[in-house]
Amino acid sequence: MAGGFFAILDDIAALMDDIAVSSKIATQKTAGILGDDLAVNAEKATGFLASRELPVLWAITKGSFVNKLIILPIAFLLNYFFPVAIKFALVAGGVYLAYEGVEKIIEYLFHKKQVTDTVAAHIEDAVDDEKTKIKSAITTDFILSVEIVIIALGTVLEKDLTTQIITVTIVAILATVGVYGLVALIVRMDDAGYHLINRTNNKGLLSKLGQFLVWLLPMIIKLLAVVGTVALILVAGGIFMHNIDYFHHFLPQMPSMVTEMLLGIAAGLVAVAVMTVVKKVFGKSSH
Repeated sequence: MAGGFFAILDDIAALMDDIAVSSKIATQKTAGILGDDLAVNAEKATGFLASRELPVLWAITKGSFVNKLIILPIAFLLNYFFPVAIKFALVAGGVYLAYEGVEKIIEYLFHKKQVTDTVAAHIEDAVDDEKTKIKSAITTDFILSVEIVIIALGTVLEKDLTTQIITVTIVAILATVGVYGLVALIVRMDDAGYHLINRTNNKGLLSKLGQFLVWLLPMIIKLLAVVGTVALILVAGGIFMHNIDYFHHFLPQMPSMVTEMLLGIAAGLVAVAVMTVVKKVFGKSSH
């Protein structure tokens, strides 16, 4: 009886050890996409009033957890019964990411006045703007979460189902907590700076550190806006390159990052063109 009990404990210990190793490998494999996820979501979580930054970020974080609750069981079921569907879902998500990234570039280059007008309109209706940004951030998070889950799942395909479920779930939770925890630190950097300035009466080394943090936050936000846009396109290109056979060895003489960027931009331009035509057609029909 005791021997059977200790045998069970040995099995559990072996399983947990296997899960720990698998989780470490899966986390390493998803490190790149987690970096992109951080850049994209940090850019999307900024630009609000200071009093609304954390509530908005919490709303996006809750949406991210809901995304994981939806994605995880579907991923396990599809991987077991219909694995090819996962590839189609990834490619569709890649098109959306490419569209969003290229649309931002086009708006910046050719529609600056429209962007300014839009910002003014959003200031007048901040609540609607907040809801729109939260919805957009959660949608983007959903697509990036799909890729994180799929990449993590791909590292444990040879394992038993229990190890797969526990490992991928751990990675998904760590991704959400890690990414949005870092985003929260970034968006509250200026508050920490002001606190240091006030606490030291604007004197001494800590005061200078506070001033530096206040100065640094706008720089980081601008940088993240650029990095986040580039990340959207690179992630999209990477999805196409790794999930569409034709693009596996596309432009072999080029570095993979350049190829991913070109594929992402090309897909984004096509998607923007299609959406522009659709909007015009539906706009005319509505009139």
